[in-house]
Amino acid sequence: MIEQIRAKAAQYFPDVQEIRHHIHSHPELSFEEFNTAAYVSGKLTAWGIEHETAVAGTGIVALIKGAHPGRCIALRADLDALPIQEENDTVYSSQNAGIMHACGHDVHTSCLLGAARILHDFRNELQGTVKLIFQPGEEKHPGGASLMIAAGVLDNPKPEAIYALHVYPNLPSGTVGFRAGQYMASADEIYITIEGRGGHAALPHLTVDPIAVAALVITGLQQVVARKANPLIPSVLSFCKIQGGFATNVIPGKVEILGTFRTMNEAWRAEAHHWIKDYVIKTCEAYGAVATIDIPPGYPSLYNDMALTRQAEDWARDFIGTENVKELDMRMAGEDFSFYTQYMPGCFFRIGTNKDGKEFTSPVHAPTFDIHEEAMATGMGMMAWFAINASKQG
Repeated sequence: MIEQIRAKAAQYFPDVQEIRHHIHSHPELSFEEFNTAAYVSGKLTAWGIEHETAVAGTGIVALIKGAHPGRCIALRADLDALPIQEENDTVYSSQNAGIMHACGHDVHTSCLLGAARILHDFRNELQGTVKLIFQPGEEKHPGGASLMIAAGVLDNPKPEAIYALHVYPNLPSGTVGFRAGQYMASADEIYITIEGRGGHAALPHLTVDPIAVAALVITGLQQVVARKANPLIPSVLSFCKIQGGFATNVIPGKVEILGTFRTMNEAWRAEAHHWIKDYVIKTCEAYGAVATIDIPPGYPSLYNDMALTRQAEDWARDFIGTENVKELDMRMAGEDFSFYTQYMPGCFFRIGTNKDGKEFTSPVHAPTFDIHEEAMATGMGMMAWFAINASKQG
């Protein structure tokens, strides 16, 4: 079966490459992936794969039903792009100004379509059902995964396990990476507004300067994390935008601050929210300002099921060789795939996308990000191989 899947991946690679070029050339932002979804649906229809569209807006759910009894296994890809102006000069560069597939979701979708075609070819040998989830909005709160789940993507039939891949420019194409257990952080957005009393910059005693208070808030909150968090729990608090004022001689009346808090412990996550809110409100009160703060629940931390991931690693060694299966480090980035893992065992793994460690090494979310496309043959083949094996376990 391994050789058959490899042969199918090689056969369909030119088509998957063409699919990736189309999607990359026509990126769409989170929850606006209407043309991308229509394109994916068109491919599934042409191949005779049963699917439902407009799930949670622009999501798609497809089913490949095997000829033999077995389990239901889910495979997931994301559809959305980022608000980044692409700087690459290729035949498939983004045609949409200010929007780019800089996180590889075009690759994820293309790999899942390739896996779908392979699995459809083997449906007479397949045990169980494979549910293909093409979800919108991974890059934007509240995360397309949460909306797909609310729309019933995990019902009728209910998957018993879920897998997803992600591009990884730190590894060469042809390799894959895994980390069993805790892998990625929770990701919460922080919105703070500090209102003071504006006035002339030469008369600060007649004002309540929200810029000065904002500076105290930002620096002080770093101490909240440093002094309140267990040092054995990874935590990151970063402020990425501060906006207020409009002239050199005018103290503004308001400042807005945007940031993110990330950790790998859900109990500390909830406690940290309390400490952050409390510090902001009391600090502002002490200086005569008024604060409003919102920390809407973001993505939970991502935990790869130990048994499921170790099994996937074994299958990967069989498929591409032990030397091409790598161990990943923990990451403080967030992933809304973690929502699915709240309901079932999951395995989120990486496919290497650089070439010989020399080309295609730009990081994700960079305007120069691109991949060595042969990585997609590994990605689609691996997803199909996992689904075939997982659907017959148990």
